[in-house]
Amino acid sequence: MNEQTLQDALANPQNLGEMTDADAVGTVGSPDCGDMVRLWVKYKEHDGRKVIDKASFQSFGCQTAIAVASLATEMIRGKTREEALQMSAEELSRPLGPLPPMKIHCGQMVEGALRAALEAESGASRPAPVQNNTVTMGPTLVESLAAADKKVGKIKIVLNS
Repeated sequence: MNEQTLQDALANPQNLGEMTDADAVGTVGSPDCGDMVRLWVKYKEHDGRKVIDKASFQSFGCQTAIAVASLATEMIRGKTREEALQMSAEELSRPLGPLPPMKIHCGQMVEGALRAALEAESGASRPAPVQNNTVTMGPTLVESLAAADKKVGKIKIVLNS
């Protein structure tokens, strides 16, 4: 794994945080174990094509998942939904170099969140309810983890500066 690229992505994560005007949102992971990625996507028309204008993410889990999500939000910009759906976990994590076996799931979580958002947007899965032309979001990742905290042991969130 390319440690410098990982450290750069962690020191300055791109597109971190909720997107209130998103066209689609996808979440992968389990609040029970704490590894979760939520990804928001916003589209625009460009040269007669609907392309991804911007994407943002939240991640609770390991640093590799944060780095892959940060890189992925940049990599999908300007792609159509179909082009982004073709991107594999390996492709989304490629800038980090080959991931160690115990970190491969980080790329798979980001790919899963991207697919969940793009499939929700297309109507392939149940679409998010719409009110006043905005997507109504489910609970935030922090709220999901807090709900899980009531069912299982304590969850501690540590922010690295």
